Amino acid sequence: MGIRLYLVPTLAVFFVCATYSAVAQTVPAATEGKSSWAIGAGISGYNSDYGNGHILGGTLWIDYRLTRVPSLLQGFAIEAEARDLNYFRSATEETNLRQDTAGGGLIYSWRHFAKFRPYAKLFAEYGNNDEGLKTGTRYHDSRNFFAEGGGVEYRMMRHLWVRADYEYQSWPDMFSKSTVSTGRMNPQGITVGAIYHFTRPRLH
Repeated sequence: MGIRLYLVPTLAVFFVCATYSAVAQTVPAATEGKSSWAIGAGISGYNSDYGNGHILGGTLWIDYRLTRVPSLLQGFAIEAEARDLNYFRSATEETNLRQDTAGGGLIYSWRHFAKFRPYAKLFAEYGNNDEGLKTGTRYHDSRNFFAEGGGVEYRMMRHLWVRADYEYQSWPDMFSKSTVSTGRMNPQGITVGAIYHFTRPRLH
């Protein structure tokens, strides 16, 4: 929960800085001749918030950015994300715990630096939580939920960027293994990977 307390102010700073930059025109705006696509993948390590342990898996990203928009909106893109957490569970996790999620939403990148690109995101997602208890019983829960987060990209080559991503999820009404729902589940974690931007921004 401590990380989440600092996340919202951090996102606010990103948006305020981006707005100031666009209005004051202190740096050139980034423009492209056509719409921009990007695709990437990474390795994820998450606290499942189920068995008080960690689980690893993989993540896929697909970005779509409209470029012929007012300068104030040029940092926005639509991102789709899919994640499968199914490997190297902590001993404290339930047997065969697996969390699969997919969804998307808005991502905002602050294009102020040449090589570093911090960003913030807000997603709507759908997730499956499967676990096999030590008693032999298996449970399955599926939920719609919201996720928030951010991270930074670093340009390694002309189109290839390395990405470090943090995400905090909020699954409602979980652990309802009886007729009584016991509350909310908040998985969170970090993904490290690479993303390839098919169109490179240029300055004018």
